Amino acid sequence: MKIEDVTIVKRDVEGTLIPYGQSVTLIPGTEVLVTQSLGGSFTLNVNGNLVRIEGKDADAIGKEPVLLPSEKIGMDVEGVSEDLVWEQLRTCFDPEIPVNIVDLGLIYELEITEQKKGGFHIGVQMTLTAPGCGMGPVLTQDIENKLLMIPNVKKVDVVLVFDPPWNSDRMSEAAKLELDLF
Repeated sequence: MKIEDVTIVKRDVEGTLIPYGQSVTLIPGTEVLVTQSLGGSFTLNVNGNLVRIEGKDADAIGKEPVLLPSEKIGMDVEGVSEDLVWEQLRTCFDPEIPVNIVDLGLIYELEITEQKKGGFHIGVQMTLTAPGCGMGPVLTQDIENKLLMIPNVKKVDVVLVFDPPWNSDRMSEAAKLELDLF
């Protein structure tokens, strides 16, 4: 722990209690420890409990928001780049694991289709590291929100699947190294 990781909440901010997925409000004056700052969101230790807050609320803990890949490109692009979609997905993290969902091997399928009325639809099939994980709805909402930020994306559907079951063999080499699984 570094002293700069400890901060005081400066304003009311909504968060999500990990791993239960319940909404909580942090109030000004609460001391928190920033345990993870990845993908634009923050995981905080608040009195022994983990709470995730969105990057847009970075100011509430004295931090700067991080630009996502989709925010670094202009709005005048045509189509949707699959590379950008994967890059954007790599900004989605399980708040308890310091590895993105792509490298964890949670994404089973990605499909980008052009819609007849204009724009693009992205369909994602994904799983969780554990079927009963309370963060499933939080992760799927994070994916949907981030993919909708990509220019020309008009609709996103994220479907949770549990077949085949996830296991660590699906992880990238980098993820295994990060988690000391060698």
